[in-house]
Amino acid sequence: MKRKNTALSIGLVLLSTTAFAQSALRLPDASPAAETGQTIGITDVTVRYHRPAVNKRKIWDGQVPYGVVWRAGANENTTVSFSTPVKVEGKDVPAGTYALYMVPAAGPWTLVLSRFAGDWGAYNYDPAEDVLRVAVTPRSVPESQERLGYTFEDLGKDSATLVLRWEKLAVPIRIQVDVAGAVRASIEAELRGGKHWNADAWAAAARWELRNGNLEAALRDADRAVEAGTTLTALRTKAAVLEKKGDAKGAAELRARASSVANEAETINITVAPMLGEKKYDEAIAWLTGYAEKHPDSRELWRVHAFLGDAYSGKKQPDRARAEYEKAMAGAHDNSERTEVQDSINSVRAEE
Repeated sequence: MKRKNTALSIGLVLLSTTAFAQSALRLPDASPAAETGQTIGITDVTVRYHRPAVNKRKIWDGQVPYGVVWRAGANENTTVSFSTPVKVEGKDVPAGTYALYMVPAAGPWTLVLSRFAGDWGAYNYDPAEDVLRVAVTPRSVPESQERLGYTFEDLGKDSATLVLRWEKLAVPIRIQVDVAGAVRASIEAELRGGKHWNADAWAAAARWELRNGNLEAALRDADRAVEAGTTLTALRTKAAVLEKKGDAKGAAELRARASSVANEAETINITVAPMLGEKKYDEAIAWLTGYAEKHPDSRELWRVHAFLGDAYSGKKQPDRARAEYEKAMAGAHDNSERTEVQDSINSVRAEE
């Protein structure tokens, strides 16, 4: 009896050691791990899952039975993460990471999001932990997909469709985001932190509110920007807000103050960019040519030639644009400046 107990003990030790050794090695997985993500507005959506293969099996109501909670993948349960609150199939879902389960059926399926995201498969699934349970409608597709996969389709400004594809079936899940609400919450959080004293951060918040039609919020943030520092960006941002509110005189005074604090690069930018934006290409070329003649030794001469390239490109004169870009490239001082010029050159080539 003693000998049997000793043998049993040795066997258990060997079994434990073998299991430990297997977990310590990275070996190929029959259902490889995968991850896919998409940003909607500023909301990051991430799906982590494993990819089983069809492998000549009957999948639906076979390998994956109808009427049973399924991990929507293989191995650990599939998870989906949202960095901000979203709507899934029209239902509110808070920010967080959730287990993504499905209940397949001959007709509409049931999509389930569970707050317990650490399961292996669906063995410990508990309906009491459901955050969402909603119907989704699969559709047949002509081409069979060997390995299960998730993709994002129909990406818009505030929505996208997450699609599970496997065999000849696609299961769409519609995700919507309150972009304005998410952005405002993000801005508020950032400006309460280290960026609270950053004039340009407040100016960026003001410009976002201005673009989205909230003039009072834009003016409030522009005032905070100027309080934090009379930078070029802060002053010109508040000028833009005042102009939109009908205070042309106040806007002009602020732009004059902005010009007085601008460095050479900023002076070129704030002078020429509006001309190009309004397609006043001849006016921009005249100003830039005159500037180059007056400042032949300027460190910013490369920028002048780059803007001339933009102007000639706008006039549909690619040869002259290319010549200016080549001068800009020759005068650029570092990789960042050369990359900026190269991007413009590539744009001209794409239009030829």
